[in-house]
Amino acid sequence: MVFFDGGMGTMLQKYGLSNSECPDYLNISHPEIVQRIHKEYEAAGCQFITTNTFGSSPLKLEDYNLQDKVEEIAKAAVKNAREACSSRVKIAGDMGPTGRFLSPLGDLSFDEACENYYRLAKALANAGADFLIIETIIDIQEMKAALIAAKAASNLPVICQMTYAEDGRTITGAPPKAAAILLDSMGADIIGANCSLGPDKLFDVAKEMIEATNKPIIIQPNAGMPVLKNGETLFPLSAEDFAKETAKFADIGVSYLGGCCGTTPEHLHALIKELENKPSVTPPKVKPFTALTCRTGVVYVGDDYAPVKIGERINPTGRKTLREDIQKGSFVSIKKEGLAEVAAGADILDVNMGVPGVDQAAAMETAISQLSMLCPVPFSIDSTDPVVIERALKVYPGRPLINSVNAAEEEALEKILKLAKQYGAAVLCLPLEKGNLPATAEERVRIIHRIVEKANEIGLRREDLLLDPLVLTVGSGEKGASETLRTIRLYKEEFGFPCVMGTSNVSFGLPSRPRINAAFLTMAFACGMNAPIINPLDQGIKDAFINAKLLLGFDKGAANFIAETAKIPAPAEKAEASQDLPPLEQIRAAVKNGEKEQSASLMKTALDAGISSETIIKEGLTSAMTEIGDGYGAGKVYLPQVMMAAEAMQSAFCELKKLLPDIKSKEKGTLVIGTVQGDIHDLGKNIVAALMENSGYKVIDLGKDVSPDAFVKAAIEYKADLAGLCSLMTTTLPELESTVKKLKEAVPSVDILVGGAVVTQDYANEIGAPNYCKDGIAAVRIADQLIEKRNS
Repeated sequence: MVFFDGGMGTMLQKYGLSNSECPDYLNISHPEIVQRIHKEYEAAGCQFITTNTFGSSPLKLEDYNLQDKVEEIAKAAVKNAREACSSRVKIAGDMGPTGRFLSPLGDLSFDEACENYYRLAKALANAGADFLIIETIIDIQEMKAALIAAKAASNLPVICQMTYAEDGRTITGAPPKAAAILLDSMGADIIGANCSLGPDKLFDVAKEMIEATNKPIIIQPNAGMPVLKNGETLFPLSAEDFAKETAKFADIGVSYLGGCCGTTPEHLHALIKELENKPSVTPPKVKPFTALTCRTGVVYVGDDYAPVKIGERINPTGRKTLREDIQKGSFVSIKKEGLAEVAAGADILDVNMGVPGVDQAAAMETAISQLSMLCPVPFSIDSTDPVVIERALKVYPGRPLINSVNAAEEEALEKILKLAKQYGAAVLCLPLEKGNLPATAEERVRIIHRIVEKANEIGLRREDLLLDPLVLTVGSGEKGASETLRTIRLYKEEFGFPCVMGTSNVSFGLPSRPRINAAFLTMAFACGMNAPIINPLDQGIKDAFINAKLLLGFDKGAANFIAETAKIPAPAEKAEASQDLPPLEQIRAAVKNGEKEQSASLMKTALDAGISSETIIKEGLTSAMTEIGDGYGAGKVYLPQVMMAAEAMQSAFCELKKLLPDIKSKEKGTLVIGTVQGDIHDLGKNIVAALMENSGYKVIDLGKDVSPDAFVKAAIEYKADLAGLCSLMTTTLPELESTVKKLKEAVPSVDILVGGAVVTQDYANEIGAPNYCKDGIAAVRIADQLIEKRNS
């Protein structure tokens, strides 16, 4: 077992850090304090010391107008660690979150995030750090950007730690397995979790990661969640309790342990003593597997798993309406197709923007951005152009499939394989070479060998590669289909990789195409096909999948087969399609699916059907958001879907006001919101503000680091009904209490909402602010209840 240190912020607070000071600048202004903390952690027995640079990236230092000091702070931080500690200690250069969401969830571009992290990573590496550690990240897309930047900046090993909520997912919905699979494929050296909660809440997170990767796992929990005791903010776990709980991670094979918020040298010393005579446990080796991920889930592909459906319908080839929409810059039909395919059971969506005369890279970027917010399945990026593929990879929040590479052009092959390695994508290999359309299975195997050798040279693993047997139309030769089936069998014998094929190519130019496709698909399953690209809306294809899963042993008790035969919905929940429904149901479906264009256009449809605006708002828009809120609370809906649904509702309401200018447009109430004094984090506050605004509230956003007097002044000036106070730092919890007190004294008519990562219901009760909001959905629900009570 290897031990990292514990909380830096906790110790800086102990030694007098004020809320107005930049913690990272103490490396320069008070190096003796930083060095003292490092020495105490080494004396406790820690083998890794983390630099005091959690907030030293340019975007974070902007909060203190210190963005030009990145290199100076990083150099001083590494120097402090080196001077404080002996040579046996390794130095991990710390990189924390930007505090902003990447597009499309937020306004930070992928390239901006990479530049931000690259500058800090380079500075830490140049200063002499032994490792880089990216920690406390809540969104997989930000971690992706940080890891790419870290690997570009140096050859140092990189540690990646996500932060998880009580439901075992990040705030944007990523489960530990999805994060571990992506980060492993991108080349992270150590993978894990920090901060989040107490050790007991991270145990299942660690187990999931151990099941998903053979990379070493690191866990650094908090000393529980903070509580208020005798007017003092404390973390509940004593050093002994923390040690006993955290030591349990050693039993399941976690390789690195440390602490985060609330932990001190005493906590780490107790942990080290607890484990000093305990033998290390090596986790069971994970058998290589192929998997694709999206922001919220994982799809496994291979012979050990049931066949998966790759939806083919987001492809303008031969589809006039789709092609014309892309040419006009409209993505409404693309989103509809994606939602319809997911509703029909597609496990993966193939996305193709191959329209002549358009900027395909820009079109692909937009399509992937918008679809990834709506459709909770992995994507296949369908292009052979490296420029198009990279634009898509930058905005895709997970591990996609690149469809595809071939041996026709060496330069393009190498570029795409390198992109796959850099961004952690899987690659579909197509047996084509320049001037040769191979007719036989043996020729195709030979070409695939060339591609696989090149992929191995670049560093891709066997689990990164999938094979296409090259489906040719049976209309061009009687042996086309049978040779493809023989290719699948040879692939399995020669490589053992998962197989993917464009099923409908077999019937091109022939009548009764669905009939041919379904028959060919059934034969392909028998040969080892794993993930055909198909039309998931076609009944014959659906039947072929149901039958194959049963006959191949992937339908326990024939449950899905029986359900389908009896016309009963299968156990798996699918997204609700928004077509062929009465107007109010269409509106609810459009809002829940995040279709803002559709929800707006349905306003006229509903009014023309004689439905009153009051009914539209209450039974359509509000009802849909209530369902979304319930789904979020139950862990079935995640933040991206919530934000898209809120946008769709707001879009519909704006359209309704255009159609009926006299409609009552008064806001529900006025909210002033901000993060409390000394707290420069505003990500959570921004989410709450956006959801409240889209839910009909007038929002006065005071920003971050807001003094109690500024809250009071704004509440009076804007005649606020509600005040929203956010605190994400343990050091600012006293400010939260004092702000609540001032508001209650100066503006007793205002209802106070409190929330943030370090706030709990018990803490809120203790400081006299019982309206605790654990997230943005809760804030809207509680605000609605308070306003309704006022108006009753």
